[in-house]
Amino acid sequence: MDNEYFRKIATIAIVGGLMILSFLMLRPILMSIIMGFLLAFIFSPIYNILYKWTKSKGLPAAILVFLLLALIIIPVWIFMPTIIDESIKFYRASQQLDIVTPLTNLFPSIFNSKEFTAQVGVMIHSFITKMTNSLMNYFADILLDLPNIAAQVLVVFFTFYYALRDKDAIINYVKSLLPFSKEVEKKLFDSTRDITFSVLYGQVLIGLVQGIILGIGFFAFGVPNPFILTLIAIFLCALPIIGPTFVGVPVAIFLLIGGNSFSAMGVLVFTLISSFSDHFTRPLFVAKLAKLHTGLVIIGMVGGFFLFGILGFILGPLIIAYLIIITELYRNKNVPSVLIEPAK
Repeated sequence: MDNEYFRKIATIAIVGGLMILSFLMLRPILMSIIMGFLLAFIFSPIYNILYKWTKSKGLPAAILVFLLLALIIIPVWIFMPTIIDESIKFYRASQQLDIVTPLTNLFPSIFNSKEFTAQVGVMIHSFITKMTNSLMNYFADILLDLPNIAAQVLVVFFTFYYALRDKDAIINYVKSLLPFSKEVEKKLFDSTRDITFSVLYGQVLIGLVQGIILGIGFFAFGVPNPFILTLIAIFLCALPIIGPTFVGVPVAIFLLIGGNSFSAMGVLVFTLISSFSDHFTRPLFVAKLAKLHTGLVIIGMVGGFFLFGILGFILGPLIIAYLIIITELYRNKNVPSVLIEPAK
C-alpha cells in the first residue's frame, strides 16, 4: 500500500516537474506556437481541398507554407520602403500639424480666449506627440529585434506545417486526454470549431476586407500617407463596434479643413461602402456559425491585449469562448448560453 502510494506521488511529482520545465522552456516561443496553430486552423479548409487532389499529407502543408511565405515576403519586400518613408513623413507632419487654427475658424465662440486656445493646442500637440513617438519607438524596436523575430517566425511556420500535416493525430490525442463522453466531446469540438471560425473570420478577415476597401479610397483620392492609414484602418476595423468610421471620418474632416472637399466626400463614400460591406461579408463567412456576444469579444480583446500583446486581440475572445463552452457543457446544456449566439 505504501509502495503504491509512493509510486503515485513520485509519478505525479515527475510529470508535474516535467510539465513545469516544458512550460518554462516553451514560454519564450509560446505565442509563436499558438500563432502556428491558428494559421493551421484558418488554412485547414484549403488543406483539405489540396489533400483530396494530392492524396498526401505533407505536400499540401508544404505548398501552403511556401504560399503563405510568398504572401508575406513579397508585399513586405515591395512596400516596406514606402511604408518606412510614409512613417517618417507621418511623424514629421504630426509634429508640424496645426489643429488649433482650423478649430478656431470652425468654432470661434468656443475658442475666443487666447489662453484657452493655447492650452487646448498644447494638450492636442502633446497627445499627438506621445502617440507618434510610441508608434515610432514600436517600429524601431521591431527593427532592432529582427533576429528574435526571425526565430519566432521560423517557429510559427514549423508549427503551421506540422499542425496541418498531423492535424488528425493531434485532434485524436487531445480527445484521448479529455474526461468527457463521446457525445460531449463532439459537442465540445463542434462548438469550439464554430466559435473559432466566428472570431477569426468574423473579426479578423472581415476587418481586413473593410480596411482594404477604405485603403482603396485613401489611394484613389490622394490622401497623404495612404499605406500607414490603411494599416491603421485594418487594425481598427478588426475591433468590434469601432470599425472604419473611426478612421475614415477623421481623415475626411482633415481633408475638408484643408480645402479638399472633393477628396473628403470621396473618403466618406468609401467609409460608407466599407461599413456596409460588413452586411455582405459577415453572412458569407459566419452567418451559420455560433457567435460570441459582442461585449465579451471587446472584454476578451482588451484583456487579451494586456496579457498577450497584439495576438491577444484574437486569443482573448477565444479563451473566454472556450471557458463558456466548457462550463455550459458541464451544466449539461446542448447549446451555449445567451453569451454565445447559437449557430443557425
